[in-house]
Amino acid sequence: MGSYSEYKTINLPWLTQIPTNWKLIRNKQFLQEKKIIVGNLSNQYTLLSLTLRGVIKRDLSEKKGKLPSSFDTYKIISPGDIVFCLFDMDETPRTVGLSEYDGMLTGAYTVFQVHDINPQFLYYYYLSLDNIKALKPLYTGLRKTIKIDTFLALKLPVPPRAEQDQIVRFLDWKVSEINRLIGIKKNQINGYREYEKKVINDKVLYGLQEAPLRESGNHWVGKIPTNWKIIKLGKFCSFQNGISESGNFFTSGTPFVGYSDVYKHLELPKYVKGVAKANEQQQEIFSVRKGDIFFTRTSESIEEIGMAAVCKHTIKDAVFSGFLIRCRPRMPLINEDYMKYYLQIPAVRNHFSSMMNIVIRASLGQNLLKQMPVVVPPLKEQKEIAEFLDAMHERFLRLITTNEEEISMLEELRSTLISDVVTGKIDVRNIHVPAYEHVDDMVADGGEGNDEEPRIPGEED
Repeated sequence: MGSYSEYKTINLPWLTQIPTNWKLIRNKQFLQEKKIIVGNLSNQYTLLSLTLRGVIKRDLSEKKGKLPSSFDTYKIISPGDIVFCLFDMDETPRTVGLSEYDGMLTGAYTVFQVHDINPQFLYYYYLSLDNIKALKPLYTGLRKTIKIDTFLALKLPVPPRAEQDQIVRFLDWKVSEINRLIGIKKNQINGYREYEKKVINDKVLYGLQEAPLRESGNHWVGKIPTNWKIIKLGKFCSFQNGISESGNFFTSGTPFVGYSDVYKHLELPKYVKGVAKANEQQQEIFSVRKGDIFFTRTSESIEEIGMAAVCKHTIKDAVFSGFLIRCRPRMPLINEDYMKYYLQIPAVRNHFSSMMNIVIRASLGQNLLKQMPVVVPPLKEQKEIAEFLDAMHERFLRLITTNEEEISMLEELRSTLISDVVTGKIDVRNIHVPAYEHVDDMVADGGEGNDEEPRIPGEED
């Protein structure tokens, strides 16, 4: 692939030259805003979302994400329409999407019908700008908004229609190839993670060596080695609910274990800003010590409840969130590294899912935690299991990190290729596009489709 033989100078903030046979034409020549609202007919339309993977269908049965109380203000969208999120543009992961579906989309977005230009070419061009947030010079106000009139007056480089079509064919081909490679890498990562979960479950419940088994007496756990015990958490731990950040108990810079630290298994702790200092009694009640176990206590989603993290160090003057329960062992029955892995196994999740009241809002209380069955091998075996799993985790972490780095390089290659082709840095007019299998972003990402939408004013999110 080479460049064009001749270029001409232009004055876009993100682009200084284009091929001489291309034109600069304003968006308003190709875009007509659509403002059709679904009203009380929302039950007749498929709910769509603008995500990192483009415009996707939302599966309401999965109950992922939060939804408004009414869809009456949502806009109707059709295949070939292009969608822009023209606010919070720096913070929004994806601000442009081309719809393949009939459906409805939040009324906060701007929807356009496209005419007299290849819609996919237009999408690729604005995707290339979105990847580097190139539209920043057009932002106004605290919410970094682009006014619709300003956007429609913006010029874009436009090749002849036959050339647009060839650019789209070429990019569809090459992007599919890159997506396929990304998909392979992500499948490898998923395979490593699933295998690691299986090994953790097997070693935590059955040990490193084959041993005679007996019924544990708990149907979520099943059989365990004959010399192991099952002890309820409440038999050897004390419990304490956390305290609200807004309770004026902390001083700026106070170490603080929060909900996201535990749920996302982040490094403990973070630091609270701009709140008052705790007195000595409060500091002791809500303290954080080596071996403490923190459970997430309340959420709208059962998947987030009962996630746990073990604190590896005593943290001087630290306190913890009211969204957590601290579990503090009173006797040395459990190795903290073994416990870290035990809390990840399906039996623990099954225990919470089966026992928790989730009629209105999922909530984990101390009484339920006290009944949680803990498989307790001899301490020597616990240490050996934890060391084995630590070593295995390090091996898988290296493999996953390598794949993630390769994915990042492929994603960068994809972004650069799109940008170079739609801005005329690369001439693809005479490149033969062979037959190929189309692979989109959703397949490359394992088909999850769970990207979050940007925060929409006036909607629950």
